[in-house]
Amino acid sequence: MPVRAAPPGGDRKFGMKENSHKNYLLIILLVILTFNYVDRIALGLVAENLKTDLGLSDTQLGFLSGIAFALFYSVMGIPIARWADRGDRVTIISVTTALWSAAVALCGMAGSFLQLMLIRVVVGVGEAGCVPPAHSLIADYFERGDRPRAVSLYMQGISLSLVIGYFAAGWLNQFYGWRAMFVMIGLPGLALAAWSWFGLPEPRRARARTGTAAEPLSHPDFKEVCATLWASPTFRHLLISYSVTAFFCYGTLQWTPVFFVRSFGMKTGELGTWLAVIYGLGSLLGTYWGGEWAFRHAAHDERLQLKAMTIVSYASGIFAAFTYLTLFSPNYYWAFAWLGLYTVANTMVNGPLLAVIQTLVPERMRAMSIAFIYLFANLIGMGLGPWAAGALSDALRPWGGEESLRYAMLVLCPGFLWGAWHLWAGSKTVTREVEAASIVAGREATFPTT
Repeated sequence: MPVRAAPPGGDRKFGMKENSHKNYLLIILLVILTFNYVDRIALGLVAENLKTDLGLSDTQLGFLSGIAFALFYSVMGIPIARWADRGDRVTIISVTTALWSAAVALCGMAGSFLQLMLIRVVVGVGEAGCVPPAHSLIADYFERGDRPRAVSLYMQGISLSLVIGYFAAGWLNQFYGWRAMFVMIGLPGLALAAWSWFGLPEPRRARARTGTAAEPLSHPDFKEVCATLWASPTFRHLLISYSVTAFFCYGTLQWTPVFFVRSFGMKTGELGTWLAVIYGLGSLLGTYWGGEWAFRHAAHDERLQLKAMTIVSYASGIFAAFTYLTLFSPNYYWAFAWLGLYTVANTMVNGPLLAVIQTLVPERMRAMSIAFIYLFANLIGMGLGPWAAGALSDALRPWGGEESLRYAMLVLCPGFLWGAWHLWAGSKTVTREVEAASIVAGREATFPTT
């Protein structure tokens, strides 16, 4: 891609304009990501209400928040990412945002387990169109050294979704019920779909309109993409790490509100406020610190980034276990304190890890690389994690009674150490692969293929 020259005598003005353009892109994508995650947080918070009103078991609740959503969310991410690597990413984000927003509102109309499950399937299909195209756009606008910070800023949308999801959903459910709550958190997404359609910049549109587009690069077929990604030892380790960690993370995250309701007798309004502060503030700090540290101290050193992520991943597993241990959590204040430390450590990994992937893979496979990460992470993590925790809780109930969920969560916590080991293994090969990828990217930029 040719480098644009600044106007004579206008270097600073030109740079400020470019930064403003990039910041505007990040703001829109961040807000969309925020609402993209809110319904998943809300579903976990009102799980006990759904169980009572619809007569569900813990296994069914785990199925609703897990595989019923994650299967379609993950699988549909692949064709959508293929479209994003060669088509109009703004159109994809706008259309899918409208789809999942309408479906979330429809969750409030469900009258049975089957109806709610089918609606969650539609939500999953729509929400699959958010993240892969967004990461592809960010990689277009930000250079290698800036990507950890840019991706971390984008991932703050998940942190904000925790604040909105727990605080707003908690009080809306307590005052108006879970049905009205789903309608109220779903409808704003329709306005976001219009905002992204008219306000989100797509470089491919601009190049086509001005006639400055370079010769089109050939697009690899699906088999070539799979072969290229799997041939990378670093990508394999990051894929396994992200997937394994997602299993234990979603398995605990989705059931944490239920744990506090059952073990400490909390109401959803008070609980939602606590979790909004702890998850929201903790993930905001963790995501920011992770990206900022990588930007300031390891901007072009992916090996150091992965080693640092290994340490905080180990710490997150220890803090998660302390959250559910009776010995260290005699009351919910102690449990919330450990939960806050876990949240900070766990979210520090997000920005640098995804930024490393975008630097590691070819430009024509960026959206697909994220889609593959989310495919396995969500099928294994979001799909099986909540279900496994719920099934384990049911299995332990004859022995643990109302505290069976606490013991089920404790069983999952050591799994974070498994994911951390793969980050360490990836640090051994990442430098060599990034250097090789940079050489290939330089050749393609100089001699584009048709």
